[in-house]
Amino acid sequence: MTPADALRLPLLTALTMLAFAANSLLCRLALRSTGIDAASFTAVRLASGAVVLWLLARSAAPAPGAPRQGSWTSGAALFAYADAFSFAYTRLPAGVGALLLFGTVQLTMFCGALLAREPVRAPQLGGVLLALAGLAMLVRVADTQGQAPPVAVLLMMAAGVAWGVYSLRGRRATLPLLATRDNFLRAAPMALALLLPFAAGLRADVPGLALAVASGAIASGLGYALWYSVTPRLRSSSAAAVQLSVPVIAAVGGVLLLGESLSPQQWLAAAVVLAGIALAIRKPRPAA
Repeated sequence: MTPADALRLPLLTALTMLAFAANSLLCRLALRSTGIDAASFTAVRLASGAVVLWLLARSAAPAPGAPRQGSWTSGAALFAYADAFSFAYTRLPAGVGALLLFGTVQLTMFCGALLAREPVRAPQLGGVLLALAGLAMLVRVADTQGQAPPVAVLLMMAAGVAWGVYSLRGRRATLPLLATRDNFLRAAPMALALLLPFAAGLRADVPGLALAVASGAIASGLGYALWYSVTPRLRSSSAAAVQLSVPVIAAVGGVLLLGESLSPQQWLAAAVVLAGIALAIRKPRPAA
């Protein structure tokens, strides 16, 4: 393996985590500062993501007889995640929402790893427990500061379960770009159908639509295509642990870009999360 090959997976993984954090920032900014509502944001996000992925996949058509990519189950998981995610961010700060989301993702994917009987090393388990302790610290501080309304917390945790299921199913993809495209094409009509029960309260403006398109076309469409290409090369447990970096990235972005604040206790908890991730994804040294 060349040095370039050795760096490729970490760089792609880091780029994907930045895209995931951008989704939290774009969604929170749109729902807080523009005139778009949560249901409209979700529909535009998924529809624009589907269009971009369809355009990208036109040059990557499978060979005749290739198995069908994506599934209705994965499409439904994608829709459930995007929908609950948007409605939760009407009440949650970017960093708090991201930590709830990916903390739940981590638990879901680790359960998947255990069900698949993947071996889990003691240092890896210790790292995950340390990262979860950091997440628990963040949630406790957010709750005392009134930043974690119960309904919004439950919605974001539901989004995390759905995203964890989607990520686990993505490990089976043989053609990641086509699978992501097909899942978006299945999820987009579900989001459009969701507009009907909210018809009386639908609203949108140009800034809100622009942020929804950016979230769907760039941070979601391209980001998820990258994630589907990365997850087959990561163990379920490692893929779960590395996603715990997203709350920290989103929290920093919330401070720098959205004017949100983090207390010293929250910064300390973020450092604990990063330390747990580093321990969880560290590869064991080969035996002499």
